Amino acid sequence: MAVEEQFPGVGVRQPKALVVRGGWEGHRPVEATDSFLPFLERGGYAVRVEDSTEVYADAAEMADTDLIVQCVTMSQITAEEVAGLRAAVEAGTGFTGWHGGIADSFRASSDYLHLVGGQFATHPGKRPGERAGGPEDNYLPHSVTITALGREHPITAGIEDFELVTEQYWVLHDGLNDVLATTTHPAEEWQPWQRPVTCPAIWTRQWGAGRIVVTTPGHSLDVLEHPDVRTVIERGMLWATRTASAS
Repeated sequence: MAVEEQFPGVGVRQPKALVVRGGWEGHRPVEATDSFLPFLERGGYAVRVEDSTEVYADAAEMADTDLIVQCVTMSQITAEEVAGLRAAVEAGTGFTGWHGGIADSFRASSDYLHLVGGQFATHPGKRPGERAGGPEDNYLPHSVTITALGREHPITAGIEDFELVTEQYWVLHDGLNDVLATTTHPAEEWQPWQRPVTCPAIWTRQWGAGRIVVTTPGHSLDVLEHPDVRTVIERGMLWATRTASAS
């Protein structure tokens, strides 16, 4: 669906999407973001791709951007760059991403964490005796459960609870988030926590005139191809895009 079909009035001019990628290579930032470029282009976006967060400090470029898709795990960001990102979102630029590319970015920047409303803390692993020393040690079967709000929201409406076998993110979060889906970490006998812990798996956040969407599944390319994960991310791009009222 083209963005102007979902948000009438945006189509007065061609919407502009900025894809920012980099950081830890384990999340395949180039391949992962490349897989969404055809969707954006089919949707009528003019797409710019940057391999650095330096663009966030370019006030003119950011003011002309309707959607930012970020895939930058860990890494660092300057105070000027994060200030530029925050100002753009507050003025109406949409901001979205998945997994560590948005929820585990710039750990040392409290201003960035305040903006996105959630920070990766861990992804619990398998029983110690079942671990072989590879990334699969952290691939756990788990459910993504759509909330009551999520069942009515344009991003997740019509999507049923679904199952994944991949990293299950435990995130620290705050009450400004509108949670569309959750995931629950069980209390296993080898873990130090004594009761199940439910964390947001998909959330939105209003920041000034801007919309933020965070989807925590997406560790690997195969997870990004899961029909429900992909639908959520693509709908999130459309929903986050600057609306006519925010122009």
